[in-house]
Amino acid sequence: MFFLVALAAVVASGVIVIGVLATRSNVPTVKPRPGTPPLALDFGLRTDTEARALERAETLYNNKKQKEAAPIFARYHSLEAEIGSAFAAWPADTVRRLQTLAAEHPRSSLIALHLGFALYWSRRDPEAVTAWRAAAKLQPDTPYAVRAGDFLHPRMGPELPVFVPSFDAPARIRLLSPARQVAVLQQAARSDGADAKILYGVALQRLYHPVSAERQFAAAAREAPNDPEARVAEAVGLFSKDNPSLAFSRLGPLVRVFPHAQTVRFHLGLLLLWLREVPKAREELQKARAEGPGTPLGKQASAYLSALEQAGTR
Repeated sequence: MFFLVALAAVVASGVIVIGVLATRSNVPTVKPRPGTPPLALDFGLRTDTEARALERAETLYNNKKQKEAAPIFARYHSLEAEIGSAFAAWPADTVRRLQTLAAEHPRSSLIALHLGFALYWSRRDPEAVTAWRAAAKLQPDTPYAVRAGDFLHPRMGPELPVFVPSFDAPARIRLLSPARQVAVLQQAARSDGADAKILYGVALQRLYHPVSAERQFAAAAREAPNDPEARVAEAVGLFSKDNPSLAFSRLGPLVRVFPHAQTVRFHLGLLLLWLREVPKAREELQKARAEGPGTPLGKQASAYLSALEQAGTR
């Protein structure tokens, strides 16, 4: 069973929810896994007919309605549809079908992630771990690599921490559709300075493209080396579950470089939450709040601290 504490915080651009894993049990090996393996398809900003249909089928499947999902998956021939069809037939031949797809598409993190699910639900744990490792490495700039990291590092927070800027995108951008927002942010990042690169990097993080986001943050830091927002964003963008020390080695020294920059303490607390270092995270978040309780970051720090208190974490 997986147990997590959900931390909800309101920021200028909307409501985000970040989970902190309180505990996760070791992978069970005594009895077969009940139920069906999960589908974790990601269509990003797609709104085409196939994407909408497959999202509906995925919802049906994950709500234990395999028979209703199967004919929808069968209408299409994309990799997502092929994986959905294999899962809808669970357990009949699912693993073999996914292994065939993996052999045909050896560079696909999408397939590797789901092959890992099928193997894990079949109690083939070492093979599942191998598949998830492949998913994390084959296409590291994808949602499937990010989600594989959750299973490879079950004691860390889910997904990856997202940088929280102390400023928001202009209203003219926030009013656009999600796809147009990303397009405009991308264009602005090419010429409008460090803040524009930071905003585009955050958008990429929320779309689970951590490698691309890191590049934007690094470019912002090169452009504005004396800006704490850019320097902190660069450090947060370096966070990886395989080597979290890299991000901390960049972020920690910024406490001395920018001793009163709220963003430094706030993001130290945020990254520490991902490592389940709750007492240290609480201390940093308290320091961040003290730098300005009424600022957006101060309010979010307060929300995290309140959630931790309500959850009774120590």
